[in-house]
Amino acid sequence: MKSDKKISICIPVYNGANTIAELVEELIEKLLMYEIEIILINDGSNDDSEKICIDLYNRFELIKFISLRKNFGEHNAVLCGLNYSCNDYIVIIDDDFQNPPSEILKLIEKADSSNCDVVYSKYTSKKHHWLRNLGSSFNDVVASSLLDKPKGLYLSSFKLIKKDIVDEIIKYNGPFPYIDGLILRVTDNIDSVIVEHRTRETGESNYTFRKLVSLWLNMFVNFSIKPLRLALIVGIIISLLSFITGILFLIEKIVNPGISMGWTSLIVSVLFLSGIQLIFMGLIGEYLGKQYLDQNNTPYAVIKKVHL
Repeated sequence: MKSDKKISICIPVYNGANTIAELVEELIEKLLMYEIEIILINDGSNDDSEKICIDLYNRFELIKFISLRKNFGEHNAVLCGLNYSCNDYIVIIDDDFQNPPSEILKLIEKADSSNCDVVYSKYTSKKHHWLRNLGSSFNDVVASSLLDKPKGLYLSSFKLIKKDIVDEIIKYNGPFPYIDGLILRVTDNIDSVIVEHRTRETGESNYTFRKLVSLWLNMFVNFSIKPLRLALIVGIIISLLSFITGILFLIEKIVNPGISMGWTSLIVSVLFLSGIQLIFMGLIGEYLGKQYLDQNNTPYAVIKKVHL
């Protein structure tokens, strides 16, 4: 029996020529009981992804296709796709086929049963490359401290979001979107469900170390002022320690007038404090730079073509 629920499936595509057609076909097969739309966003792929996406658009009426002028990044592509989603639930899934399309049914069931705004997937065993897993673990720790992420919640890319939450998310028009940060700004009515995670069959992860660092900086700078507060606290602590150390040196000089002060400790202290200053100047520069780009109306994505 056909469900009255309408589902949008948002798929950022980057060099996914080997998997995207099979993924779309399986999505259609596994979600027959729902009215669905599939939104493909080609994020500046340098393989045949665009051609295959256009072929899929021509074959299936339920496909929407958006092509970006260059590679803007996964979160930028997803935000672009969310702007074209129309249905009750929006599911975000990667193009690499590591998340079986049938697992979307678990997300929908969880959203219906718990009446939550967002359902994240979580895995008993992740099949990503060790670098991606390490980055995810670090990302999880940072998100917990900076974004007040609920304890135990894993911020996976495979998730379901209700339309009214998506409507709030797409109000963001800055150049550095971070979807999970935008979600946590809007709601804390979040749940998760265990799903299967497959080994990647073809290709390698598109998340390079550089892209992971860029994502972390987006989280640090765009969605929290806690790093600036940390800089203030560290500065106060170092100032207090320096003041106490200075008093101790003064007392020691009074007690032992003949003692020679060490140049090594002086140089080490100067280099340490200079390093701390440069780190926090760089942090402030990141904030100012991103504010400059934001005020300069830097787009988060530029669309080359749209097929609706």
